[in-house]
Amino acid sequence: MSDATSEPSETPDRPVGLEDSDELDAFVAAHDLALVEFYTEGCTLCQAIEPVLGNVARATAAAVGTCNPRDDTGLVEAYDVRSVPTLLLFEDGDLVDRMAAGFLGAEEIVAFVENRGRE
Repeated sequence: MSDATSEPSETPDRPVGLEDSDELDAFVAAHDLALVEFYTEGCTLCQAIEPVLGNVARATAAAVGTCNPRDDTGLVEAYDVRSVPTLLLFEDGDLVDRMAAGFLGAEEIVAFVENRGRE
């Protein structure tokens, strides 16, 4: 298992790889604020957003995780993922908003996180 089960006070300063729904659930439960990217292998937009997510992890109080649902396709249905990359924002364990669009810069994603998805 990855380091997805950190204590709430220990927010990682880089994205954490999440392998399946169990790791995703543990990650979200362990952090008051969590941003999770759903991605797929070979997705050029997903690859381009990786360094941006590292900046978001350092610039916000959110723990950032990445999840490729290839081996746990139930996640796609559970979170209604229709395109990648899809960013899901969780607060206190609850999904509060999502962002599914083309490539976004760090400023846009930081604003999304800091506004808790509320514009």
